[in-house]
Parts: sequence; C-alpha cells; structure tokens
Amino acid sequence: MTHVALGRYYTNARKMNTTYLDNYGPLLLMFILAAGLAGVLIAASTIVGKHKQTREKDQPYECGIAPTGDARQPFSVHFYMVALLFILFDIEAIFLYPWALVYHDLQVFGFVEMLLYVGILLVGYIFLWKKGALDWE
Repeated sequence: MTHVALGRYYTNARKMNTTYLDNYGPLLLMFILAAGLAGVLIAASTIVGKHKQTREKDQPYECGIAPTGDARQPFSVHFYMVALLFILFDIEAIFLYPWALVYHDLQVFGFVEMLLYVGILLVGYIFLWKKGALDWE
C-alpha cells in the first residue's frame, strides 16, 4: 500500500503513548507477587513449624523404607545412556507434530525433507543398536 492509502485509515487514530513500564509492568508485578508469596510461606513455615532435632528426622527418607547401602553407590553408565537416548529420540519425535500440521502447505519439498530427517534418525538408531547401546546386559 502506498503512503496515501495508509493515511486514509490512520489519520484520525491517536498515537499510543506507552512507556516501558506499561509493557512490562504486569510481568514485573507477577514476579514481585510470586517472590512475596514465596517469602511469606517460608517465613510462616519457620515461625509456625516445630524445630525439634531428632535422629529420625536427620535420616534420609526413602518412601517409608529404612535406607540401605551407601547413597553414593555408583550406577552403571548404561542407565544414563538409555535415558539420554530416550530423551534424544523423544525430542526428535516431537518435531514431527508441527510438520504434520503444515504438511499440505509444504507439498513435495516438505515430504522429501521429512524423509531425510527420519532417515537420519533411523541411521542413528541402527548405529546405536549395532554398537549395543540398547542391550540391557
């Protein structure tokens, strides 16, 4: 549109006079209220709560079961590897949802790009499978 055409719509409009606080004031107020509520709850817990130190209170709590063994017992790295692989492939699968929403707009180009994307994921999955990263022994 040209400047003349735009002037027809905006000649009677008043210019908005906003300040920085007008834009971010509600967000600042929310942070202040959240910090204030957290402070009040911590102070109320400190004032009202009982603070008698006992041996039972100083022990770690494990779902009502008496703790056994050392808390610093090393775990196999395999548990961490499986967790990381799950997160990796789970996040990659999430990227399929936005693609599915705009599939018709992307046409053949989008389909080929997604085939490449899924192909790269499958190559990585097969590599991990061949390396034995998914074996539980």
